[in-house]
Amino acid sequence: MAAVIALREVIEALELQSDDCVSYLDPDTGEIITVTLEERDFAEETDESLEDVPEWQCQMLPRVRAVLASGRCLQLPDRFEIHEWSIMDEFAQTRDGERMREELLDAIHGAGAFRMFRSTIRRLGLENSWYKFRKEALAEIARNWLEEHKLPTGSGAHAR
Repeated sequence: MAAVIALREVIEALELQSDDCVSYLDPDTGEIITVTLEERDFAEETDESLEDVPEWQCQMLPRVRAVLASGRCLQLPDRFEIHEWSIMDEFAQTRDGERMREELLDAIHGAGAFRMFRSTIRRLGLENSWYKFRKEALAEIARNWLEEHKLPTGSGAHAR
């Protein structure tokens, strides 16, 4: 039986997605496990000796191996599925004022788009609006993903 999954925790895991980590959800417990790609790759190499591995990693590897071996844990959407650029574009499109909208749209085109966007929202005083907008976009991605996997959700801590 699937646990009630905490939407807030799924959103937080989506916020942490990066090039070098991935998160998995155990639908039976509601637990989210975030691992680096290095840890995942190392855990998949079962013949590796643990003598050169830091102690904290030695403690994490059995857990990573269990997640990978169980087959029941689901990988959360990764940063490519989240598509941060589209979220920035949508944010820019929703701004009132043509000049502000154009500045934001210009910032997300070309080299260094993410850096330019961050700089532009700071300069325009839109940081709070951006983070609220981004969080809601991630919440929608999380809700759609949970619905797609037919997982029951709650807003706070998950039931065990």
